[in-house]
Amino acid sequence: MTVGTGSSAQARSAAPRAAEPPPAPGAEEPGTPEPSAPEQGGAGAAGPDGFAGIDPDDLPDGLVVADATGRVVTFNAAASRITAVPGAKALGLPLDQALPLEDLKGRRWWALTDPYGGLAIRRGQPERNLLLPGGREVLVSARYVREHPTGPVRRVVVCLRGTEARRRTERSHAELIATVAHELRSPLTSVKGFTATLLGKWERFNDEQKRLMLETVDADAGRIKRLIAELLDISRIDSGRLEVRRQPVDIAAAIGRHVQVHTTGGQSPDRFFVRIRPELPALWADPDKIDQILGNLLENAVRHGDGTVTIEVAPARTGDDGEEGTEVTVSDEGPGIPEESMSRVFTRFWRGSKRGGTGLGLYIVKGVVEAHGGTITVGRGPRGGAEFRFILPVGTPAHLL
Repeated sequence: MTVGTGSSAQARSAAPRAAEPPPAPGAEEPGTPEPSAPEQGGAGAAGPDGFAGIDPDDLPDGLVVADATGRVVTFNAAASRITAVPGAKALGLPLDQALPLEDLKGRRWWALTDPYGGLAIRRGQPERNLLLPGGREVLVSARYVREHPTGPVRRVVVCLRGTEARRRTERSHAELIATVAHELRSPLTSVKGFTATLLGKWERFNDEQKRLMLETVDADAGRIKRLIAELLDISRIDSGRLEVRRQPVDIAAAIGRHVQVHTTGGQSPDRFFVRIRPELPALWADPDKIDQILGNLLENAVRHGDGTVTIEVAPARTGDDGEEGTEVTVSDEGPGIPEESMSRVFTRFWRGSKRGGTGLGLYIVKGVVEAHGGTITVGRGPRGGAEFRFILPVGTPAHLL
């Protein structure tokens, strides 16, 4: 990289200045120095490198600006935080000294890119992972400012961002992959084992044994199907593409179906108490999505809670305008959710206990409720267990209003 060797004062005044008009009568002589503004957070003064009233220290990302001589004239507070270099120390330094960046192979980045002496048609550098002294990673992008397309570089504007957010995203993706692999392994092993056994030794088993094996294969295939459906829902929720196909929904009948599924599966009918308040408003929602919400909440109460599971449906008011809606509360009598975990209940991979599950169900429930324009909360029930309450607006389609 080619950098200048002038002083810091020269760096701050390197940009060209327009001719000044003669002083008005009574004004100070041109040679009289004006009082300088105090330096704020090492951000550099406004002027040729100014920001039209925007303080560089207010920017969320690190901003470093070098002038035509390659010396730093702006080094905002975020850049100081990311690099651990005080702004006052960085001002006036050559860019490669203020930001001694290396690529992941240990090569000095400024020598590789050569912003001042490289190709005259280049406009900058795309964002990439680079290393600061000590091996700390930082995301760096650069823009080369020229007076005309192939002219000399007048400024190099560098944006710095920490890698914490990207690392969190990558860690979340890794956890998702690990969870999916773990949850798929068991049913796939079962499906493969039983089908291979039946194909290889079909004549050795009687009809009852064959039926038992096929029922096991069918149940495990259902688990795989549900997991894939959860993954697709997560993808749609994260991308904002979750579609809601509204039609009239009988919420009381839907709850009755889910309770019957649990009692048919071996739960005592006495474990469920359903209270439906009168004068419920009409509810327009996606029936499949409502089943998904109820299924997850009831399964969560049965699996992780104890005692009676209470489901209550009542009319409610939603939003600031007091729109009619339906409120559904599901509570149990188990140990409940610790206060310190309340804020994490609807995040990915949260598990209230070690009783199985992917930890994705409540995350999906929240996304589905919000896709309907509703809200969901969690708290402690009247008998000490967990209590989930969601409220859905009536949701009448516009063409029926």
